[in-house]
Amino acid sequence: MGLGYAAGVTDNYFRHGTMTIFAALDVATGIVQATCKSKHRHQEFIQFLNQINRNVPKDLEVHVILDNYATHKHAKVRAWVARHARFKFHFTPTYSSWLNQVERWFGIITDKVICRGSFTSVKQLVQKIDEFVKCYNPKTKPFVRTATAEEILKKIQRLCEKLTG
Repeated sequence: MGLGYAAGVTDNYFRHGTMTIFAALDVATGIVQATCKSKHRHQEFIQFLNQINRNVPKDLEVHVILDNYATHKHAKVRAWVARHARFKFHFTPTYSSWLNQVERWFGIITDKVICRGSFTSVKQLVQKIDEFVKCYNPKTKPFVRTATAEEILKKIQRLCEKLTG
C-alpha cells in the first residue's frame, strides 16, 4: 500500500457464505452475549432469547432494545415474550439504530474482525467472532455517550423534521 492510499481491495473476492450474529449488551457492564446462526428467522431469535433467559439472573427484568426487523415482531416471538413477563421489548424508531448501544459493539466487531478479513469458510468466521467475544468481555467497560441528552434530543428532532417534511 503506497502513501496516500486509504485501503486496497483485490478483484478476486469470494464469499464463502453468510451468517447472522445475535448479540445482547449488558449496558451496566459492557459484557456481550453473542451467538452466530446460519439464518435470521424467528426460530433463531427465540433460541437466542432462551440463551439470554438462561444467562441473566431470574430476579432481573430484561429490557431488549430492537430494530423493527420483521423477525423481532413475529407472532411466535410475541407469544414467547408473553410467556416470559420479565422481558420487555423496546423498538427503536426507523433509521435510529444509533440509539441502540449494541450497534456500537457491532461497529467494533466489524472493524476489528469482519471488515477486510479473509475467511476460507463461515466456520472460520464464526470461530474468529467467538474468539473476539471471549477476549472482549473480560476487559470491557460500559459505553459512555459523549453527547448530552439535549444534543441527542435535538438530533432526534431534526430527524423527525426531515422524515415528516
